[in-house]
Amino acid sequence: MEINYPVYRPTLKGNELKYVTDCIESTWISSKGKYISDFEVKFAGYIHTAYASSVCNGTVALHLALLALDIKPGDEVIVPTFTYIASVNAITYVGATPVFVDSLPLTWQMDCEDVKLKISPKTKAILVPHIYGHPCEMDTLLDICSRHQLRLVEDCAEAIGSQYKNKVMGTFGDIAAFSFFGNKTITTGEGGMVTTNSKELIERVKKLKNQGLSNLEYWHDEIGYNYRMTNISAAIGVAQLERIDEIIADKIRIASAYRKAFENTAIELQGEEVHVLNTYWMCSVLIPSADRRDALRAHLGKMGIETRPLFYPVHTMKMYADLTDEKFPVAADISSRGINLPSYPDLNDADVSFIAHSIVNFIEGNG
Repeated sequence: MEINYPVYRPTLKGNELKYVTDCIESTWISSKGKYISDFEVKFAGYIHTAYASSVCNGTVALHLALLALDIKPGDEVIVPTFTYIASVNAITYVGATPVFVDSLPLTWQMDCEDVKLKISPKTKAILVPHIYGHPCEMDTLLDICSRHQLRLVEDCAEAIGSQYKNKVMGTFGDIAAFSFFGNKTITTGEGGMVTTNSKELIERVKKLKNQGLSNLEYWHDEIGYNYRMTNISAAIGVAQLERIDEIIADKIRIASAYRKAFENTAIELQGEEVHVLNTYWMCSVLIPSADRRDALRAHLGKMGIETRPLFYPVHTMKMYADLTDEKFPVAADISSRGINLPSYPDLNDADVSFIAHSIVNFIEGNG
């Protein structure tokens, strides 16, 4: 069946082609060129942080963030089990141990009360992913970190432009990581960014992403990585950033249309706290019964409507299953009943209504 309504596709109708063509004509296509610094400066300005350093994807942004904080073997990092696998993998890259917490039933964000229970003498940091664009409860998390002298890493891969109490995500913690994969709110194809207000941390990130290069040309005084962004990717990012407010406005509009369409039905859209701005990286819903989810997805697929399951709890995956025998009931419930719906910026309200009603009709036995 042809996909008429993909889960996501980027909108590339600004200056992307113009800027990429400029890169090619200039021959500056690798990790040097004017668009690299332009993107970094403009991105830092957009989220109101002092520093930003571009990297080749969001996962390495998390890796660099943890390395810059000197998280190492023997340390523990608290992270929700309901998150994308990259959040947890980055912790293992530095040799630290992920310690899982459950999620909140309304917003699907990490449960701060569970965080408090998981702190041990080995805990060094909390890694905070803002799932599907909704911010975590930052006041509480900052208080926990202050009381226990913990570092706070924001995983903002899904929350570009989201706000908590009128402050943009990526500015609360010690350091933050962003992703610009093709399905993210703004994209560079592949790419990421590390942001911080600490000059010391950003200098560590820059050195580590550039093969551990010292101030002496071609002299490397520690093991580093090739985690740099290309000028071509940065050129796309600059063009995307020029239109970010428009893109986010469309995503919020789409979420509002879904919310209206699902009123007075058994379908639950991701909840939202009153003091946040959710930019809805994905519009995601819970259906009443987990045992009907796969059948619903198959039904929608036959109608040309692409969907995806929500994240599986990471603690259930074989690489991490030995870390805990604890049950995480909220995460398990959200994961088992949830699906991502089409939510690309060009989706119109009539399409949203069609998709929503197709779901409701199936759930109510009319599909």
